[in-house]
Amino acid sequence: MKNVLVLGAGLVARPLLRYLLTHYDHRVLVATLDVPRAKQLMGEHPRGSVVHHDVTDLARTTPLVAEADMVVSLLPAEFNVPVAKLAIDLRTPMVNTSYASSEMWALDAQARHAGVVILNEMGLDPGIDHMSAIARIHEINLGGGRVTKFLSCCGGFPAQDANTNPWGYKFSWNPRGVLRAGTQPARFLRKGTVVEVEGGGAVFDHSWPLEVRGLGTFEMYPNRDSLKYIPLYDLEGVAGMFRATLRYPGWCATMRAIRLLGFFETEPMDWPEGTTFLDVSTRLLPRENGPLSARIAGFLGISLDSEEMARLEWVGLFSDRPIDTTRSSPLDILLARMRALMMYKTGDRDLVAMQHIFNVAYPDGSSEEIHSTLVKTGEPWGDTAMSRTVSLPAAIAVRLILDEGILAEGVQIPILREIYEPVLKELGEYGVKMEETRVRTFHGPLD
Repeated sequence: MKNVLVLGAGLVARPLLRYLLTHYDHRVLVATLDVPRAKQLMGEHPRGSVVHHDVTDLARTTPLVAEADMVVSLLPAEFNVPVAKLAIDLRTPMVNTSYASSEMWALDAQARHAGVVILNEMGLDPGIDHMSAIARIHEINLGGGRVTKFLSCCGGFPAQDANTNPWGYKFSWNPRGVLRAGTQPARFLRKGTVVEVEGGGAVFDHSWPLEVRGLGTFEMYPNRDSLKYIPLYDLEGVAGMFRATLRYPGWCATMRAIRLLGFFETEPMDWPEGTTFLDVSTRLLPRENGPLSARIAGFLGISLDSEEMARLEWVGLFSDRPIDTTRSSPLDILLARMRALMMYKTGDRDLVAMQHIFNVAYPDGSSEEIHSTLVKTGEPWGDTAMSRTVSLPAAIAVRLILDEGILAEGVQIPILREIYEPVLKELGEYGVKMEETRVRTFHGPLD
């Protein structure tokens, strides 16, 4: 019987825990600060247990990792490198669902020397996006085609029957992670030219509409560094490479307003007793006469009657409600309001949508555009679509590594055939699979 240590018991944990406990003969120990939640997720299963644990306490984390045959981190990304270092030192394989940072990649040689795999980006996005894209690209290449442009976008949002706030959004994973992701810089390739987007929320100045088959029109904006995946996806020579985040229309305009008001700032600040949300929202305003709401709209460069102003007012950023702290960052102040108003309620359904668009050229001069789409809806009073699509790939990878179905070593993401083929196959058995449509055209000498 193998021992699996799961760090964290957040919004996406339940499908992974249920998979490991009900399908395979594993003992699962969840180490978390939220013991009641973990026990609720775990139930009374005889092979499941929970311990209160702060992962930053390395002296207490070390024996937990030492006793495990596998470590799974469902923690925020910043905690993964210290855990990975411990796992390598103790020769314990590790799986997580977060992006692999440069600090994580720097551990590759040590992991290979220790003979263990540190498998990152094993969720939905990143995760299923990588696996489904590279599997299709390899099929195209084997068929004689060449991908000339590649676009991939993914997002999670409320299903229409649960879309009950003006933001068109509720949190199905870590709220801080959602907002912090939008503050990352980004790069993509357009017509052979690299486009650089600075951090701090500038990605929200670069958005485009996108029609998702069967769902309607959304908006997409750049997701981190698309260029680094060109060699990983075997796409050298492409003219376009764009990885994007997907949202309901209006999200980017509202996030631009949030950025201008300074709510993406992460440094803690001192606030006088009695400071209100309105005080925080207006601290950057020039000292001018006139109604405050008109001054805010003017500062943001938007109409007083705009949807952005309505969303900011709805979330309470213009209210006289006192903030509940005298020292906090603007981002944390915003998150406190969003958590209070924008979490899923019992019975709400979420929606996950992913779409790849491949432009493919063939030796005979013909070309086609392939749309590969994944749409999943959560279960009322059950698992969210986000939790299933994030944690099931990680759970399947855990089983494969423990069963020696994955023999890779070092720091990895799921672009190896020995990883993506069995994981995609099993995900398909759970109904998580891409559906394709295509249009084929002929380009001749007059094009």
